[in-house]
Amino acid sequence: MSSKPWPVAIEAATLPLRPVPTNAPKPFLERIRGREKQVLGDPFGISNFGVNLTRLKPGAVSALRHAHAKQDEFIYVLEGTPTLVTDAGETPLKAGVCAGFKAGTGDAHHLVNRSTADVLFIEVGDRSAGDAVTYPDDDVQAVYVDGKFRYARKDGTPY
Repeated sequence: MSSKPWPVAIEAATLPLRPVPTNAPKPFLERIRGREKQVLGDPFGISNFGVNLTRLKPGAVSALRHAHAKQDEFIYVLEGTPTLVTDAGETPLKAGVCAGFKAGTGDAHHLVNRSTADVLFIEVGDRSAGDAVTYPDDDVQAVYVDGKFRYARKDGTPY
């Protein structure tokens, strides 16, 4: 009988914060400061999808507004009142509300915390190989290769 390589359960609050992505283009890093993520799925060896507990400080955004070609995404708000920004406009959210973003629709999205309190939410996304990400508001594009996003300008010039 072999020992189990992964824990059975973990208290989420004990997990370290994930560093700000070091491979993201430097011109955009400042816009995602104030976002804190704790990676929940990786400690269990989960590799087909990612699960994060994400906190947005007042004024922070979850990401640049983006749309995935192959990766579905889902969020569930635990605390606070973020604003969901999509191609259709802005939708106020609150604790207990969820939203999903089907891959391939081209509908770009992100959350913005315009309140004076923190926002806390769970985010889930798959890790489809060959995913491409578009950012309609910014001069950036990304491709998911070997477990990492690689970024370039929209004309293909690397950052």
